[in-house]
Amino acid sequence: MGNRRLRPRHRSQLEIGIGLWFAVIAAGGCSRPTAEPAADVKPAAAPVLRAEVLTVTAQPWPTLVRVPGSLFADENAIVGAKVAGRVATVGVDLGDTVVAGQPLATLDLHEFELQVTQSQAQLEQSRAAVGLAPDDPLEDLVPENSPPVREVRAVWDEAKTKSKRWSLLRQQNAVTEADAEAIVAAEQVAAAQYSSALNSVREKIAVISIRAAELALARQRLDEAVIRAPFDGLTVERHVAPGSYVQIGDTIATIVRTDPLHFRGMMPERFARRLAVGQAVELEIEAVAEPRQAHVTRISPRLDSLSRSLLFEAEVANPDLALRTGLFAESQVTLDAEATAILLPESAVIEFAGVEKVWKVAEGAAAEQVVTTGGRRDGQLEILEGVAAGDVLLVHAAEGRVARVEAIATKPVDPSLTQRAPVTTEAVSLNNGAEDRPSDGRATGAQ
Repeated sequence: MGNRRLRPRHRSQLEIGIGLWFAVIAAGGCSRPTAEPAADVKPAAAPVLRAEVLTVTAQPWPTLVRVPGSLFADENAIVGAKVAGRVATVGVDLGDTVVAGQPLATLDLHEFELQVTQSQAQLEQSRAAVGLAPDDPLEDLVPENSPPVREVRAVWDEAKTKSKRWSLLRQQNAVTEADAEAIVAAEQVAAAQYSSALNSVREKIAVISIRAAELALARQRLDEAVIRAPFDGLTVERHVAPGSYVQIGDTIATIVRTDPLHFRGMMPERFARRLAVGQAVELEIEAVAEPRQAHVTRISPRLDSLSRSLLFEAEVANPDLALRTGLFAESQVTLDAEATAILLPESAVIEFAGVEKVWKVAEGAAAEQVVTTGGRRDGQLEILEGVAAGDVLLVHAAEGRVARVEAIATKPVDPSLTQRAPVTTEAVSLNNGAEDRPSDGRATGAQ
């Protein structure tokens, strides 16, 4: 049946049907009418958008760099013993507040007191040897007037007088030559004894100075047997207990001064040349509600070769001792307080598909403008590209659409959001004389 040929009558009917089908298609393609607009239909007028606008101006935008760091004590002293001895008492412990001169620990003083007594006695003995009273100043002593020298001088004077008499008797041949020579020799001996006595007194004066120094040293050791705080501060750790024996240099306690504190941070190399002493630093410290204000006080003369950063310090006042050494802090360093930038409120910038845009108004019409933003601070955005001073933008980008713009009065800017970089806004008429017409409601979203 499938291989049977079509009869002539059936074949002719099929050919006729196919021909009619092609004819209908051809007729329909050739006879399609062309639509013509009605003579009374006009293009739709652009809608009118009533919105707040602002005029872009350059605003103060200080150059800030955030640098992490830590707080360090103003002074950190490991107080040690200057003399050896046994610890009698310890006056401080962990966390205690100390003032300069306060005893931290006291050694057994008995031996040191005996040394003072011994030195005092030796000094008095030396002073008495030259005829000085305990209260007489050593500077007033003249060696020639000391008792030992005056005694020898008297003997010498007597010898000189006797020698003169014997010289006259010799001229008269009243004495023998041998007796006269003996008298002259006695005078010479007396002169030598005078010189020796004078030297002896000078030596004793020097010994007095030695005894005075020994007494001062003994008193100093007695004073150093009481180990005292070198400055006002806090006790970090004590290292001895009563009864322990300490040698010279052994640690007694660790004391720190925390008013003021010093913040230390590492400034990246690209900002290192702009860092200077006196620049403002704002510190945000964990568990401290209000930021602390400080200023750069010290800068390292070299960069760290590993981190490629520059060490700097900022002094932080801490009169109430609320801050502790070692706390972590995040600093914000003002490198250029006079810097300016193009700033917009965050509401003026909208992001769609990863692209940031604003609605720019020119010749009374709104159009989208792609921008590149920088830093974000206190509700403000720094605009790096896409907007210039003098441009007029919509304050609220979310309301933007392609339309003619009629500006309305802008709302006052919240001062709390513009303390560092206020944005100036102006109400500008941008409808170019167009009549007021209600919008037809065909708003377009951000493109």
